[in-house]
Amino acid sequence: MSLPEYKKDFLKAAVAGGALRFGSFELKSKRISPYFFNAGDFYTGELHEPIMDAYAQTIATSELADGFDVIFGPAYKGIPLAATVFYALIKMDRAKYAKAAYSFDRKEAKDHGEGGSIVGSPLKGKRVLIIDDVVSAGTAKRQAIDMIRASGGTVVGIVVALDRQETLPQGDGKTSAIGQLRKEYQIPIVSIVKLDDIIDGMKGVISDNDIKNIEEYRTKFGASD
Repeated sequence: MSLPEYKKDFLKAAVAGGALRFGSFELKSKRISPYFFNAGDFYTGELHEPIMDAYAQTIATSELADGFDVIFGPAYKGIPLAATVFYALIKMDRAKYAKAAYSFDRKEAKDHGEGGSIVGSPLKGKRVLIIDDVVSAGTAKRQAIDMIRASGGTVVGIVVALDRQETLPQGDGKTSAIGQLRKEYQIPIVSIVKLDDIIDGMKGVISDNDIKNIEEYRTKFGASD
């Protein structure tokens, strides 16, 4: 089945801007991956627009579309994502999202002025959607969830750019980091694209050897959750 246009545009921009690369890359887990994704490389207007639109489309077409009050971006990469994706949602459907809001955290709490570690919308009593680039081990997302709960908010879901669909290095050999978070917190987690989408969308775009290497990586480390 063909990918939706926003996913195709996202993948095209990711490859053109070098955010999605193919070759041989050592991950934090020490695994050698045949591909690497870094949303921080979407720093030009030409490349930034497709990823923001893709995030907005992913949210708007998911079960999370009507179920949040605040988009929360964990420092640091989540900060620009929260602000710009919120804007993209407003442009997409002002009537639906005009009353929504966004916020983010500081790495270090401010002890003067307004103080605190949360910037933007207060979280107390709000349904909060976390936005970030990827889920690796899930540590940063757990920290964000704890922070939001401590501020009186309720986390209703997480949206990321990429689901690698691979098992945790120290896990049970079946579960992914996203799968573990879903099970642990009982919340939906959606992504713009998954590894399967990269394989389908990149056929005919990258070399057959690169596709073969990714398929072999999926066979070896692919999660079944």
